[in-house]
Amino acid sequence: MTVALVTGAGSGIGQAVARVLAGHGARVVCADLDEAAAKATADDLDGALGVLLDVADEAMVNDVVARTERELGPIDWVVACAGANAKGTPTEMDVETFERVMKVNVTGSFLVARAAARGMVERGTGGSIVLIGSINSVHALSGQVAYATSKGAVLMLGKVMAVDLAPHDIRVNVVGPGLTRTPMSAAMIANEEKMRWA
Repeated sequence: MTVALVTGAGSGIGQAVARVLAGHGARVVCADLDEAAAKATADDLDGALGVLLDVADEAMVNDVVARTERELGPIDWVVACAGANAKGTPTEMDVETFERVMKVNVTGSFLVARAAARGMVERGTGGSIVLIGSINSVHALSGQVAYATSKGAVLMLGKVMAVDLAPHDIRVNVVGPGLTRTPMSAAMIANEEKMRWA
């Protein structure tokens, strides 16, 4: 039985990914900062588990990975969907907000991927890690200095991890969705006519 860990599974892209993986027979751990939402997603899936997870908390990430492997078995697939966004230009963005977005999107992706990869390497079984980038990994968007910067970093994180983990038969991909209707993007879509791409 394939075991998959999906972060940000309480809503949006993460929830959709969890449903697809479960539909393909995986036992899925649905992790989210909103524990109730994670459990609600899991309740709709056969054999799934819903858990609280702050991806920026190293100890919490390690605990969730350990719990997954203890209760469901070795992790085969990881999809790091948890994300944060905050609107602001370079001159108006405060450093605390910028660092929060970077911590969730970049450090969080790194911590989740690293924790799962360590087990894959130790077991010698290989695996698959997917990081969620964005069209903003390669295209700038006005008013998204923190988000676009973080997603550019996620793209390079995935490339480096792919090189370093390939000898262990661990495949690492970065998926870069375009603007997708989710709870996080709802306000942006509502103001779509004001968006300026570069």
